Amino acid sequence: MQRRLILTLPLAVTLPARATPSTALSSVQVLAPPLAMPGLTRSRTLRLCLPPSYASEPQRRHPVIYMHDGQNLFDAATGYAGEWGVDETMAQLAKETGFEALVVGIDNGGEKRNTEMAPYDHAQLGKAEGAAYLDFITRTVKPFIDAGWRTKPEREHTALIGSSLGGLISHAALLWHGDVFSRYGLFSPSYWAAPQLFEATARAPLPAGTRVQLYCGNREGGSMAGQTRHMHRQFARQLRREDLNLHIAADAEHNEAAWRAALPAALRFLFRLD
Repeated sequence: MQRRLILTLPLAVTLPARATPSTALSSVQVLAPPLAMPGLTRSRTLRLCLPPSYASEPQRRHPVIYMHDGQNLFDAATGYAGEWGVDETMAQLAKETGFEALVVGIDNGGEKRNTEMAPYDHAQLGKAEGAAYLDFITRTVKPFIDAGWRTKPEREHTALIGSSLGGLISHAALLWHGDVFSRYGLFSPSYWAAPQLFEATARAPLPAGTRVQLYCGNREGGSMAGQTRHMHRQFARQLRREDLNLHIAADAEHNEAAWRAALPAALRFLFRLD
């Protein structure tokens, strides 16, 4: 009878973890050093994705898309559970439509993510730091980007996109910094963590030209999809039909793969590319 050789390792030996190779395109760069966050006694890394024509067309200026959770946007090597593929999406949109924009990814704060992206104090998330986090984006990050790169700094050319708590704090930015951003991608917004936003949105006069994409997966669990539909009805009372879109993805769950799949259509809507 032929025997098979079985190799075993001693119990005390562990194999080294295999590093995930980078999936980011060459258009993506990690900016250094991190920017100080006034009022929060910490700093934050930015990741920048440049448009395809940025080097070859030095006179051209571009819209800017700011996005939360920068580690998860461009690179599987840094993503928590995969990546959005934002760099690939932007490159494809440029080919298909000619639309180009800078994308600024703002890294999340790790253990500080819950408090930084909370608009209001919450029993589970802790004392909210959302106001200071948004101040950092509008008063530190945006001026830094506008000063260092060829941007179109006006409100009508500036978008803010996030998912989960990132979608939640992006909604808060719509209410608190509507003079800075005009286009909002609210992906799977965690309205359970800030139900106050329903009343606040009902009472707030939304600036003209505000454009909102709401997205949620129908299999995200809990009341996620229902609350997103509820907020859509609230927005529908205040925004023009052509400035509001709702996408409930039938089989999608709460993860980067779902947001990656929904991103191209969301960008087409937000920037009127169709």
